[in-house]
Amino acid sequence: MVKPRIFARATEHVEEQIDLVKRIEKKGFAYKTSDGIYFDTQAYERTGNVYGELSNLSEIKEGARVEVNPEKRDRHDFALWKFSPKGEKRDMEWESPWGMGFPGWHIECSAMGMKYLGEQFDVHVGGEDLKSTHHPNEIAQSEAATGAKPFVKYWIHGAFLLVDGGRMGKSLGNAYKIQDLEERGFSPMDLRYFYLTGHYRKPLNFTWEGLKAAREARQKLIRMVSEWGEAKVGCAEFESRFKEAIEDDLNMPQALAIVWELVKSDYPGEAKKKSLLKFDEILGLGLGEIVKKEQAPQKVEELFERRRKLRDEGKWDEADNLRKEIESLGWQVEDLGGGSRVTRR
Repeated sequence: MVKPRIFARATEHVEEQIDLVKRIEKKGFAYKTSDGIYFDTQAYERTGNVYGELSNLSEIKEGARVEVNPEKRDRHDFALWKFSPKGEKRDMEWESPWGMGFPGWHIECSAMGMKYLGEQFDVHVGGEDLKSTHHPNEIAQSEAATGAKPFVKYWIHGAFLLVDGGRMGKSLGNAYKIQDLEERGFSPMDLRYFYLTGHYRKPLNFTWEGLKAAREARQKLIRMVSEWGEAKVGCAEFESRFKEAIEDDLNMPQALAIVWELVKSDYPGEAKKKSLLKFDEILGLGLGEIVKKEQAPQKVEELFERRRKLRDEGKWDEADNLRKEIESLGWQVEDLGGGSRVTRR
């Protein structure tokens, strides 16, 4: 699995946020009130842009999310920069060209996105609740600053995760952390597999039974991949179908179904392994790393090979002593019908 190169913190990018607000203001899309600098949605639309195309903004009542500001020119206008309340000392406030204050809720995402990804990038993800206000505001302020250049090509909104059929919350005692899973014997990768069983646009219901089933499926997949040798060529038919599933709005449940069709197919194990490791570049289950870890060290391989020769010579007692030595190193020998193999204990 590939880890992100950058973990950006909003508080470390206040300068970039101020610069972006200045840019928006210079283009004529911002105005000042007694409590902050606001984005002018009417000015934005007068340039031919459509504000709120992702959302249901027309259904949102004024004051439902933030306190009503009578100085706003339009109820959809939103804060780019807020002034610190007079007489109050805040933990997080910064000097700006407009006075002491702090960034609006939306500006940080545009500023950091543009800094690290450019003024236009392909994919932006977030929860389904961000479609209503946050993401439409990101689009408007970003495209106002850049001259209506499309900010993002694809918006990916994930549905909420349910727990035992209901909502998740601290007050309900079902807001689990990774540590809670590990204390029950689960790996973070088990949770990742579980997430892959659902489509991101549809609510997924978390249960401990479901997580257990995901763990069993993942462990079975690991065992099989670890048993197969290396191949130069994979299974083109399944690789093509897997690619089609991924390109069909990230249909991960279908992609997983194709994984198991491949596992049960008549293709040689080595070829199946080649394709599965390729699939895992997207699935991110760490199969390649697990396979590497499963490879016995050189000393164990040498003992295993010596034991095989002793068995061929009929020296059973000496071979058994080597088996015990291999076990003392944390590995075990399995004698199968078609030969023997060494695996981690």
